[in-house]
Amino acid sequence: MSDPRLDQTRELIALLGSWQLGAGEIAALLQLPAGVRSRQLGRVALSDHPETARRADYLLRIDAALHTSFPRNPEMRRHWVRRVSRQFARRSPLQVMLEDGEPGLIAVLSSLDCTFAWDLTGSRSDYQRLGDGD
Repeated sequence: MSDPRLDQTRELIALLGSWQLGAGEIAALLQLPAGVRSRQLGRVALSDHPETARRADYLLRIDAALHTSFPRNPEMRRHWVRRVSRQFARRSPLQVMLEDGEPGLIAVLSSLDCTFAWDLTGSRSDYQRLGDGD
């Protein structure tokens, strides 16, 4: 029987590895404690701390959105993460995520996933015709 948290950790570490991130960048993105060694990454499940879990979720959702944008080109997904963009004030999405922390992760995910951005605005996604529900 496999551990779902360990499976998610391995998926996340594989994703970050495909982006060619170093251990320090991975630790910064996930806000890992200083004592976590690079050789532990992927061998031990990530902490169940809420901030780490949110960051992991944002990163996995960014990956899913990149798969939607570039379904047949994994190289382009990696390139997009590192490419400087006017949308991010001449910074790459990776720089935004590393320098701005959780708000940076949210900004990058919002730029890729319009439904996530829509939900952030507090808009309702359930449609009701006028007169329904009265």
